Amino acid sequence: MAYLFSPAMRFHTWRKLWLNLAIAEKELGLNISDDAIKEMEANLFLDVDQFKVAAQEEKKRRHDVMAHVLTFGTVAPAAAGIIHLGATSCYVTDNADLIFMRDGCNLLLDKLAVVIHRLSAFAAQYRALPTLGFTHFQPAQLTTVGKRATLWIQELLWDLQAIERARDDLGFRGVKGTTGTQASFFTLFKGDHEKVKALDKRVTELMGFKYAYPVSSQTYSRKIDIQVIAPLASFGATAHKMATDIRLLAHLKEVEEPFEKDQIGSSAMAYKRNPMRCERVCSLARHLWALQNNTFTTAGTQWFERTLDDSANRRITIPEAFLTTDILLTTLQNITEGLVVYPKLIASRISQELPFMATENIIMAMVDKHNADRQECHEAIRVLSHQAAKVVKDEGGQNDLVERVRKDPYFTPVWPELDSLLDASTFIGRAPEQVDEFIAEWVEPALKPYEKVISGAKAVELHV
Repeated sequence: MAYLFSPAMRFHTWRKLWLNLAIAEKELGLNISDDAIKEMEANLFLDVDQFKVAAQEEKKRRHDVMAHVLTFGTVAPAAAGIIHLGATSCYVTDNADLIFMRDGCNLLLDKLAVVIHRLSAFAAQYRALPTLGFTHFQPAQLTTVGKRATLWIQELLWDLQAIERARDDLGFRGVKGTTGTQASFFTLFKGDHEKVKALDKRVTELMGFKYAYPVSSQTYSRKIDIQVIAPLASFGATAHKMATDIRLLAHLKEVEEPFEKDQIGSSAMAYKRNPMRCERVCSLARHLWALQNNTFTTAGTQWFERTLDDSANRRITIPEAFLTTDILLTTLQNITEGLVVYPKLIASRISQELPFMATENIIMAMVDKHNADRQECHEAIRVLSHQAAKVVKDEGGQNDLVERVRKDPYFTPVWPELDSLLDASTFIGRAPEQVDEFIAEWVEPALKPYEKVISGAKAVELHV
C-alpha cells in the first residue's frame, strides 16, 4: 500500500497515462511516430537521476505536472513534443487517483478476506462454548464465544461488500480537457466528434476501466472520493467495535489478544497484560472515520469547474485513508490469529450469574412436572434470589442461590433435576447452529473469490 501511494508509483502512472494517450491519438490518426511510442514505453519508470531532474524542474516551474512532462521528454526525446498533447494536468492527476483508489481497494479486499477467514475459524472452534452475554454491559442471557464472533464477522462481511461495490462503481475521468468540454481534442481532430469520443473510450480501455464518467469538469466530481472513503470509514467503525469488545473481555479475563512471551505490559506494574493491539486499532479507527469529513467538505466546496483548494487536502486524505485501513487490517489479522480464550474463567463467571437466570426454568419444572402453584413458586424463588444477591453485593460472597434451593423443602421435587436445569449448554439456544449456518451460507460464498489469497496468506508478526 505504501508503494501504491509512493512518488515512484505516482509518476510512473503519469507516464503510463501519457503513453496510452499518445497510443490512442496515434491510432486515431494524429502524427505521432513509432519512435516516440517506443521511447515512452522504455522509460515508464523513473531512476534516481530522473527524480533529481524533476525536482529541479518543479523548483523552477512551480508546477509538478509540467516538471514531469519536461523530465519525461529528456529520456524520450522523440516524444518530447507530443507528451501531454491536448491534455490538462488533471488528465494525469485525477486519472491516477482513480487508479490508485481502484488498486488500493483490491489490496484492502484481499487483506479483509483473510481477516474474515481467520475470525471464522475462531468462531467455528468456539461455536458451542457458553459464555455470559451482556446487554448494557450487564449480565444477560447466555450466548457462545463463537456466536459473539459472528457478530463481528457479519459487519466485516458488510465492509467487504461495500468496498467491492465502491471499487466496481469506480469510473475513469478519461480524456475531457481543461473544463471538461474536450475542446482541445475537438480541435486536434478537426471537429470530428466521433474521434474525440473514440479517444476517450480507447484511453479508458487501455487503463483497465470499464467506463469513463460521461461528463466532468476539469476534475472528476469529488463526490467519488466520498463514495470510496465512506466504506473505509465504515470499516473503521467495525474495527473499533470489535477491538473494544476484546478490550472489555480482556478486563473480564475471558478472552485476550496475543501476548508475546517476553512482552511487557507496563513499565511499573509487572503483572499487566494491556490490550495494546486492540487499543491501537481503536486509536487508528477513530482517525480513519474522521478522514471521511474531509471528503464531504472538499466535495461541497468545489467552485464551478474546479478550485485548487482540494489538492493539498486530497493528497493527504486519500493516501491516509488507505494506509490507515491497511494497517488496521494487518493488526486485526495478527489479533484474530492469536486470540486466547480462558474457558474455566468463563465458566466461573457463568456460575455466578446462571442461578438467577435459571429461576424461570426452576419455576417451570415445579409447575409443569410437580403441579406446584406458579405464584407461590415465584414468591419462594424471589425471596431466595434476593437473599443470594445480598450475599454477593453486600458481603462480597459467592452466589449461593442453588444451595438455598437445595436446602428449601418447598423445592424438594426438583432437587434431582437441578444439575440439568443449571447446565449452561441448555441456555445457549441455537447459537452453535447459527454459527455453522452463518459460515456455510454467508461467509464461505463471500470468501470464494479470495480462496487463492487466503490459502497463500502467512501469519502476521506484529512488531510493537
